[in-house]
Amino acid sequence: MQLKSASDRVPLRNGTAIPCLGFGTYQIPDDARAVEAIDAAVGAGYRLIDGAAFYHNEVHVGEGIRRALDKYELDRDDLFITSKVWKTDRGYDNTMRAFDQTMADLKLDVLDLYLIHWPMVPALSDQWEAVNVDTWKALIELYKSGRVRAIGVSNFKPAHLKALMDTEVIPMVDQIQFHPGLDQQATTDFCMGHDIMIEGWRPLGKGTIVGSPLIVERASRYGVTPAQLILRWALQHRVIPLPKALNPQHIAENTKLFDFEIAPEDMAMIDAIEKEPDQSHDPDFQTE
Repeated sequence: MQLKSASDRVPLRNGTAIPCLGFGTYQIPDDARAVEAIDAAVGAGYRLIDGAAFYHNEVHVGEGIRRALDKYELDRDDLFITSKVWKTDRGYDNTMRAFDQTMADLKLDVLDLYLIHWPMVPALSDQWEAVNVDTWKALIELYKSGRVRAIGVSNFKPAHLKALMDTEVIPMVDQIQFHPGLDQQATTDFCMGHDIMIEGWRPLGKGTIVGSPLIVERASRYGVTPAQLILRWALQHRVIPLPKALNPQHIAENTKLFDFEIAPEDMAMIDAIEKEPDQSHDPDFQTE
């Protein structure tokens, strides 16, 4: 598929269509700034809004969604809204309660995508697989009831995903940290081999990647910003990037990815950027 804009959609396994570029809401304050950021994002062309209960801003994210729908004369189905269940709400009953709270905060009737934010991992419990599956069963129930259009996970590596592969519904999405220097090849290979769509959080890295001499030089050759080059690199890897920003100029700039294509030799050079493992956000090193 030739992507032409941020609102273009790609199909998940169940046929649900998800926009190819998302707007991240992590660390956006739960006040008028969240409303303004959502307004600016939708105005710039974003149609995927990525949120989570842990971000503690869903009340104002929801307000921003309602304002944008009205201001830009959009139907609810024009936007694709994501949330996630946090670690402390794992388990079937806790997850169902957490979902109800998220929907009350967002003031939505249906969520487009609901994710398990982090897996329970072996280092934390000898029942880690059972906890993940129990939480996943709640998401399946939400999906089957029509309250959620698609379900998935976040920060799951292949070992965590395998526990869910024999369930009634396998994950449709895995949202992982993904940027040059941290491409999580084992996880991306597993997901692509099982038709699990990959979303990339922190797609611009921690800041050092954007300033990498290679990225800066190649961006100049293409006549784009380093951020635009990196986000385009993710798209060409069939990953949905989820950049976040508060500055309206940066919000808009991050959508300008569809009038250039990175040549294969440049993709390979970006792929080869020295790996930057981030154990602070590796589920196997989480301590709750």
